[in-house]
Amino acid sequence: MFSLDWIYYAISWILLTWHSAWDAIGVPVEAVIGTNWSWILAIIFLVVTVRVILFPVFVKQIKSQRAMQALQPKVKELQEKHKGDRETLQKEMMELYRKEKANPLMGCLPMFLQIPVFLGLFHTLKRLNPDNQGKTLYGWTVEQFNSASNAKLFTAPISGRFGSTADELARLGAHSGTVKVVAGVLVLIMIATTYLTSRQMILKTGWAEDPQQRMVQRLMLYGIPVSLLVSGSIFPIGVIIYWVTNNLFTLGQQQWVLRKFPPLVPPKGAAGTKTTAQPAKSGGLLGRKTAQPAAKAPAAAPKVAAPKPGAKPVNPKKGRPAKRQG
Repeated sequence: MFSLDWIYYAISWILLTWHSAWDAIGVPVEAVIGTNWSWILAIIFLVVTVRVILFPVFVKQIKSQRAMQALQPKVKELQEKHKGDRETLQKEMMELYRKEKANPLMGCLPMFLQIPVFLGLFHTLKRLNPDNQGKTLYGWTVEQFNSASNAKLFTAPISGRFGSTADELARLGAHSGTVKVVAGVLVLIMIATTYLTSRQMILKTGWAEDPQQRMVQRLMLYGIPVSLLVSGSIFPIGVIIYWVTNNLFTLGQQQWVLRKFPPLVPPKGAAGTKTTAQPAKSGGLLGRKTAQPAAKAPAAAPKVAAPKPGAKPVNPKKGRPAKRQG
């Protein structure tokens, strides 16, 4: 059976390393404003560590998404060509992706790679209980384990959950109402930031023409945030801190990448479809208005040319030589 212990050891090592670093810097071990900041910062910088490691993958994700969007005109042609023949359409699209070296799954790769980290942190924080006998598992010392077990965010233990039972909270020495308020607020922030990260990318890159890609986009935009309403109740507070921090990191990283490397596809799509349609509408209205002055202009031209008295000065000029001859 495949063991995930290596993930638990890795996550524990990163947490303990950052906690030791903040302790060495002088961040107080005891609670300040009901919060053990050295452990909260350890979770936050666990996110930073993972995201720095995955940054090259994130860049590949952006490139893959842009490659997929650049292929949308060809995808649309295939959809029109094989309309009603889904099997042939899928084969042609896979061949197109292979030929152009585009991978539809690359857009979700960073998220998939973070799943083991999420599961490892979830498993580790669930073990943080003063009554747990396995305090030295995954490299923890008894002192470190007890310190983390008592770590709190605004007096709510980081291993507590919105759905924790009264017995579980009693063992953690926590108040049920406080845990529910802190966890509930964090869950709402988690849902909002999850929605914003997906919305930010879609607004910058546009909706995909491919129905499957569009379905994935809708799932990312609406499905996952809605699912967090239920699943968020079983996440320990420490895991929600990780999720929120990860979302905020993603928002900043996407904003930086999209500004530094602006998408090329939306202008092409706009030039090919929307911008041509919009000018056609506005141009149609303006064209009618400009067509009328254009019709009046020829009418005005004869009026200027009609006063042929201007030709009289020409006749005298022609007549002057006649007078001189006389």
